[in-house]
Amino acid sequence: MKREKLLITGGAGFIGSTFVKEVLQDGFTLPVVVDKLTYAGDLLRLQAVKGRYVFYKADIIDKQSLRSVFKKEKPHAVVHFAAESHVDRSIRDASTFIETNVRGTQVLADVAREYNVKRFIHISTDEVYGEIRKGGFPESHPLCPSSPYSAAKAAADLLVISYIRTHGFPAIIVRPSNIYGPWQYPEKLVPWAVLCLLKKQKIPVYGRGQNIREWLFVGDCVAGILDILKRGRAGEIYNLGSGEERKNMEVVQAILTQAHKGRSWIVFVKDRQGHDIRYRMDSRKIRKELGWKPSLDFEKGLKATVEWCLDNREWLLRKWRYIAPFYHRE
Repeated sequence: MKREKLLITGGAGFIGSTFVKEVLQDGFTLPVVVDKLTYAGDLLRLQAVKGRYVFYKADIIDKQSLRSVFKKEKPHAVVHFAAESHVDRSIRDASTFIETNVRGTQVLADVAREYNVKRFIHISTDEVYGEIRKGGFPESHPLCPSSPYSAAKAAADLLVISYIRTHGFPAIIVRPSNIYGPWQYPEKLVPWAVLCLLKKQKIPVYGRGQNIREWLFVGDCVAGILDILKRGRAGEIYNLGSGEERKNMEVVQAILTQAHKGRSWIVFVKDRQGHDIRYRMDSRKIRKELGWKPSLDFEKGLKATVEWCLDNREWLLRKWRYIAPFYHRE
């Protein structure tokens, strides 16, 4: 597998770039990175491995551009991270999410089939299941997305499943839980909270901060995806969750504690439409089949992430003007 050529879409994004570094560390050579470089893509994330990957700036909805890349590089496997992923943006305008997450996945899958790709890993999300009050969702549970973002991802999942059943497409779907870690674009809770503190602004928390998420460190996420790439069964779906649940308020409070700040730095704002109260997945399948399990607990992972944000504050601060308008300030 390590001698085979790997193509990674969204490889300049948060999780995708971490995966690029993971496969290089594992012994893969010159992975092909395809990224449109939207607002959330940044090649600075790959600065540490510059010269060790091949980069193409391309949009996954552009079939001719993809064909050109596939024809030249002849990848054996594709890992598909490229997606629009910010729920708030999807509520304001769903069109880009449908175009990229659904149509882009269709175009990419068609080109992958055309060039006889042997492995196609489709990265989805736990949000496709919708909320659950007790227990955790198994992979077989019906999908019930609540936001335009998660609906677009669910549609992409169903499309991939249809290609598996109709065409024998060698795809695997991966549904990670809430990912956090270094280099995350600061529209997501952890880096956003740190950025607010750096700007001497109160941290806006939706509702009363009681929404619960299952938090997974990005390093553990990409390790699981690599295990699935190498040993996962084609045609299967794998949940990728840590089992560590935290309320949003608990996460923000932990960040404030690390920054030596009090609760006065929190401001509660009107809750987001369709805000699911709790996500939790049953991830026993990947643990049993592949032996994967998280190596970093939430407290250590959060501490490392906040430290990274503080050490790289200039990178975060440059994003402020692009993000602040998407959050209620009062």
